[in-house]
Amino acid sequence: MLVDAWRGYRVRSWLRHGDLGIVPQMSGWWGVVLERARKLLRERERSIDAGEQRLKDFLSAIQASPNGVVMLDANAQIEWCNQTAASQLGIHPERDVMQRIGNLLRDPVFTAYMAVEQPNEPIVMAGRKDRVERPVRISVQRHRYGEGKQLLLTRDVTMLEQAEAMRRDFVANVSHEIRTPLTVMSGFVETLQTLPLSVEEQKRYLALMAVQAIRMQGLVEDLLTLSRLEGSPIPNFSNTMLVSNLVQTCESEARGLSDAIAQGAAAQIIQFEMNPLLAQASLMGEPRELQSALSNLVSNAVRYTPAGGHIYVNVDQGVDGSLFISVRDTGAGIAAEHLPRLTERFYRVDRSRSRESGGTGLGLAIVKHVMQRHGGSLSITSEVGQGSCFKLVFPSTRWRLPA
Repeated sequence: MLVDAWRGYRVRSWLRHGDLGIVPQMSGWWGVVLERARKLLRERERSIDAGEQRLKDFLSAIQASPNGVVMLDANAQIEWCNQTAASQLGIHPERDVMQRIGNLLRDPVFTAYMAVEQPNEPIVMAGRKDRVERPVRISVQRHRYGEGKQLLLTRDVTMLEQAEAMRRDFVANVSHEIRTPLTVMSGFVETLQTLPLSVEEQKRYLALMAVQAIRMQGLVEDLLTLSRLEGSPIPNFSNTMLVSNLVQTCESEARGLSDAIAQGAAAQIIQFEMNPLLAQASLMGEPRELQSALSNLVSNAVRYTPAGGHIYVNVDQGVDGSLFISVRDTGAGIAAEHLPRLTERFYRVDRSRSRESGGTGLGLAIVKHVMQRHGGSLSITSEVGQGSCFKLVFPSTRWRLPA
């Protein structure tokens, strides 16, 4: 009996600590009990380890998600959040644990949303890095689970909202740009149909109608060009075009357009210069797109530079091996707040002046797309009253000199 009691005491002491590394060794019934207990403890530890590993994997997956996740308890206190949600909402994933979410996010939209018992639709609120010049919009969706707990799912919808706004603006602008010449042409047609006009008056009205038809045709062609640029593959390196030929063609177009616009006024001074070392340089890409990009810049400079102004086009090599073509004019210049939006479709600094010059508002958008497709960039600098400078920069991989 004493031996049996001693064995029971050892078993009880071991069970109190539960250390599988120091299991007492004994025979008889106490040995059977110890072995069975050891197996049960071993299985329980394995189950706990597997559960912890699954939890770690689950949290790691949520942590890597591009969307934010915030877990709240029944009192709307933060239990856990991933780094994405912390960055989007401006909370700390560790310091703000067990803090009420309403004390950290004071946006009225979010406060009203959290007061709703069963929300159906997500809300969109300003993100942590929201600025007037660079807005950040975050979508927040709330779900209930468990015993009064809540789950917040966040998503950055800035680009989505900007794309939607651009789509609305694009449709509105296209409708407006096409409706205006159509209205003018409809008025002329009605006049020709209802009023007895002389031959000279008919010719004048028909000439005005032709101007509007050409304007609509140019708009449609620019839209088709943009559509083609966005839907076609990146230009390969097999097609080449001499930079000198590109510049010569644009120079002829610029002088012809300048003469047509002048009509007796002081002639514009148009000057083209090229680094002699680049006389045989070739650009690798789509010749038609490259010609369109430079022609757009040069024609804009001619249209917006007053009579007697100076237009200077320079072709040279950058210190990093790039090739650049700059188009500088002495026009009215552009205010700094307009520069970031100049390449948007139909964006105009002065709508009435742009239409009088014959522009469609798509030229710089085409230039930007062409440069992106060729791995280059378009830079714009301008100062009101001092003129503007538009520069096309091609990387060293897009041009070459003959061997």
